[in-house]
Amino acid sequence: MVLNKKITILQVLPDLNSGGVERGTLEVNKYLASKGYRSLVVSNGGRMVEELKEDKGEHYKLGVGKKNILVIFTIIKLINFIKINKIDIVHARSRLPAWVCFFAIKLINNNRPIFITTVHGPYSVNFYSSIMTKGDKVIVVSKMIRQYVLKNFKIDREKLVLNYRGVSDKTFPYNYKSSHKWLKKWHKDFPQTKNKIILTLPGRITRWKGQDDFLLVLKGIIETYSNVHGLIVGDEDKNKKFTKELKAQVAKLGLNQNISFVGNRKDITEIMSISRIVFSLSKEPEAFGRISLESLSLGIPVIAYSHGGVKEQLIKLLPKGLIKVGNIDDVANLAIRWIGKPPKIKKNNFFTLKKMLQKTLNVYEKAIKKKIGGFT
Repeated sequence: MVLNKKITILQVLPDLNSGGVERGTLEVNKYLASKGYRSLVVSNGGRMVEELKEDKGEHYKLGVGKKNILVIFTIIKLINFIKINKIDIVHARSRLPAWVCFFAIKLINNNRPIFITTVHGPYSVNFYSSIMTKGDKVIVVSKMIRQYVLKNFKIDREKLVLNYRGVSDKTFPYNYKSSHKWLKKWHKDFPQTKNKIILTLPGRITRWKGQDDFLLVLKGIIETYSNVHGLIVGDEDKNKKFTKELKAQVAKLGLNQNISFVGNRKDITEIMSISRIVFSLSKEPEAFGRISLESLSLGIPVIAYSHGGVKEQLIKLLPKGLIKVGNIDDVANLAIRWIGKPPKIKKNNFFTLKKMLQKTLNVYEKAIKKKIGGFT
């Protein structure tokens, strides 16, 4: 490795279909390419591959996230790929791919690439998960995750790098207003929301995301503001059992005219922009919480349970929005106050995509310099 060489960086993850990790991979890819680095991604493919290529990234399809007895052949293929493409940095973003990368790098005799990992969540505490702490540098996405790693895994504190996830001010501009065309189409699809105070809880429908608490909050608010309408935005649970329970709860609470399940939506920016308040009521702490940050970046108030990465965001941008976990009455009472008098929200200049990308590149460059220094 020499200083004047075009640095080549490889990100590795199971697939490129959807999700925060996948979106972050594409954002890093686009940034690296814009800065003149060679950016490659290894995954089993997916619908986001074309976007990756449009942003001048290169993709190699390999089943690094598949659990099978033929994983040794996957490792061999990855070794050859790393050698042929003269990879300088391998950045693993998931556990099984990280193990594949770890063994591939170990089996390379000369000029091994630098190994970087990102801990995106509170993984189960076991040997399998420990791979995410074996990087030469280990990126953590919030203070909560940093503490979790230090508490549960044996790791040199100096290896850890805190790098908050960030959102784009172009995708989520402050004080954004949805277009008349979009609004017309929305009201055609969801006429029950017209001229209503919209309250929104985004997130995949699952027990820990707090949709059941949201319904109870809504019931409490309606006693003061009868013209509110709640939106539950997100994919249904796979077996639909919890979704059925929620809909039964809606009927029991008499909320049939005050709630809509709108499914997974690509126009979440627009939906949040027409919302009076967005809620984050996860019963378990989120590692980071992209949705709450996206809403705050738009200038839309967020009321959230006070834990995890979401707490870290609101402490910086809207501390009054934090409520003790499970305290439904306090959530409803705060929402009632904010419907009457919305709070002022600081512009998000802290959790930005630009800062996240700059810090990621800084991790890469420091690791490169350290390695070059070790050769001299």
